[in-house]
Amino acid sequence: MCRAPDFTTQQAKPTEAVAKAAPTPSDDAAASARKTVEALPPSHSDATRRTTLWDSTMGLTATLILWPLILSVPLVLQHTYRDVFDEAWYDYSQGPKPLGLCLGLLAVAVGQVFVLCYQYLRWTGSKYTGRLVPVQPNEYRVYDYAEAAQEHLSQPEGFALIGGYLTLTWMLHLMPSSYYSFEGGVEWGKVAACLLLQDLLQYGMHRAEHKVSKAFYRASHEPHHDFTNPRLFDAFNGSFADTFFMIVLPLFTTKSIVHCNVWSYMAFGTLYANWLCLIHSETHHPWDWLFQAAGLGTAADHHVHHKLFSYNYGHLFSYWDRVCGTYRHPKNVRQFRSNNKAPTRWKPHARTKVE
Repeated sequence: MCRAPDFTTQQAKPTEAVAKAAPTPSDDAAASARKTVEALPPSHSDATRRTTLWDSTMGLTATLILWPLILSVPLVLQHTYRDVFDEAWYDYSQGPKPLGLCLGLLAVAVGQVFVLCYQYLRWTGSKYTGRLVPVQPNEYRVYDYAEAAQEHLSQPEGFALIGGYLTLTWMLHLMPSSYYSFEGGVEWGKVAACLLLQDLLQYGMHRAEHKVSKAFYRASHEPHHDFTNPRLFDAFNGSFADTFFMIVLPLFTTKSIVHCNVWSYMAFGTLYANWLCLIHSETHHPWDWLFQAAGLGTAADHHVHHKLFSYNYGHLFSYWDRVCGTYRHPKNVRQFRSNNKAPTRWKPHARTKVE
């Protein structure tokens, strides 16, 4: 709305005009507060808004869409592969063929694409993902999405090491013979068995990295604990030793105990890899309330470990922590409750100095 010019102000003495133009300390504080609010990511700038019916609907929609998409490759090809590929490509009688391996790696890659799209919508504060709730409301992280995604995908100790392990064990025929079979579809009971056993073994290795010795911890897991307020892209950001002991060794043991077909192992692989990313998210997921009730791993559960170090060693399940007395519910962690103050920018954890 237009206003008439105030001529009395224009006729003020130069010294008075300068005095009025000079910022006061309170003005500086207000400007600083405005800059802080403007710099906050959507997860924190939207923290005071209440959850609406739209938010709940979009959260349910995201849940029903994302998880099937993560499994899209085995779900689509398990009954149609004969129409797509020549029999010679998957005939096991003449030794291992790379088709099963390539489809397995493709399943994880396709799942990653959908997870990264989901994360991008949340990073931008899209209304189609519902209300964003930060896991740690008193701290925030601001980052460039493209840069973070590139760093995530180029981690050699993550996808490269695990992919190399899978390639060697598959092509050198180190997998049980059932894994090379394309017969039958996804056996969900064996997928669950793989997930449970992998997470149990990973729990043991994870706890060992923390407890065996300081030298072992520093050489393996400590780099991953730089992120006391992790984001989704920090899932595989650690060290070669950490990935080898906590992921590769359990994978080798799991495949030796649970024998399943290629589709079941494919479903396990894409669920496992993408779930590990999702539990590192800086915001709660719309399905977390259900996962929490069922004892499945959530972002908040894993943030507890990154914040306190000595609790919640499990990743996909909280069963092992509950049985061994190392589980801490996120609601019982002081840092995860709002302190009713403006959130501060997160700073990486200072590593322990080597003596």
